[in-house]
Amino acid sequence: MPFSFADTAHMHQALALAEQALFITSPNPRVGCVIVGKDGQLLGQGHTQAAGQAHAEVMALRAAQAHGHSTRGATAYVTLEPCSHQGRTGPCCDALIAAGVARVVTSVQDPNPQVAGQGLARLQAAGVQTEVGLLSEPSIELNIGFFKRMQHGTPWLRMKSAQSLDGQTALHNGQSQWITGEAARLDGHRFRAQACAVLTGIGTVLEDNPLLNVRGIDTPRQPSLLLVDSRLQTPLNARLWDEKRQVVIFHAERHPALEDALKAQGAELVHLPGEGQKVDLAALVRHLGQLPCNEVHIEAGHKLNGSLLKAGLVDELLVYLAPMLLGPGQGMAALPELNALPATHAWQFTDHTTLGPDLRVRLRAAR
Repeated sequence: MPFSFADTAHMHQALALAEQALFITSPNPRVGCVIVGKDGQLLGQGHTQAAGQAHAEVMALRAAQAHGHSTRGATAYVTLEPCSHQGRTGPCCDALIAAGVARVVTSVQDPNPQVAGQGLARLQAAGVQTEVGLLSEPSIELNIGFFKRMQHGTPWLRMKSAQSLDGQTALHNGQSQWITGEAARLDGHRFRAQACAVLTGIGTVLEDNPLLNVRGIDTPRQPSLLLVDSRLQTPLNARLWDEKRQVVIFHAERHPALEDALKAQGAELVHLPGEGQKVDLAALVRHLGQLPCNEVHIEAGHKLNGSLLKAGLVDELLVYLAPMLLGPGQGMAALPELNALPATHAWQFTDHTTLGPDLRVRLRAAR
């Protein structure tokens, strides 16, 4: 049976609620729920809270109860299949059944193997009508990293670059502040805030001494900082230690004294040696899937960017283009020379928008 106009409107409302959870649910998915009575009256709504706290369905049921509304015979619109397993919170499908909901409309089945249709099956077994597939694409997009981690065991890697029209991310002397304007920089912080972690390399730390935290965005959490530092060169007085957050350093060489000093600073060290005494980047990405980590925001120099791209580990490019030409400088990524153009384009444009004087473009790997 096709979905009605009212169904679509209520699911759009649920998706808007899920987007309000963009910065808080990591590593859980962002989910919204709207509960509507038989007469179309809004009874309750909510979105998933921070990990370990209430899910969207429970928040919506609590809201309905707080307003004195009965949810018997109601319809619940949920942007992801209600969970069926006992984690840090109870199964949401059981909460909906206990509340007497008669119908559950969900955007998409949960990719988590612990759920994966079991929540819908439990609802159906209790006599609740279930329908799946309403506005599935925006729900998946909102949780692109969660879906990738559940289906492939690795997070979604998004590489950010601010550059001139001729592809330079800095002048020949390394100066890069600021190529793009304030609106573009704030937008970049928004992508930092929604990520589980920010990834950079030791070259960026030594050259720029950045904080790599979220600024200008109202967020209750700072993403973890991931640092590729093969030789453990991270200064103990670097600015990155000024922020209270998880810091994970991936290294290839062993230096017990340096390791002890960095651990004393609060860092977690992960030894992942690869070829040429460099960090094994593929192993690093697999490790992130186990942390767990859904989305990784990469802000690194041309060497690490090039290595990640050559290894085929990057899912998305987030590029801010400034309307200027810089001439010879530092490019986005150190890539090998090609003797022929590829038969097909390796990337596909997904969207573009202007931010003040700058242009933001997003591309996905064509796999």
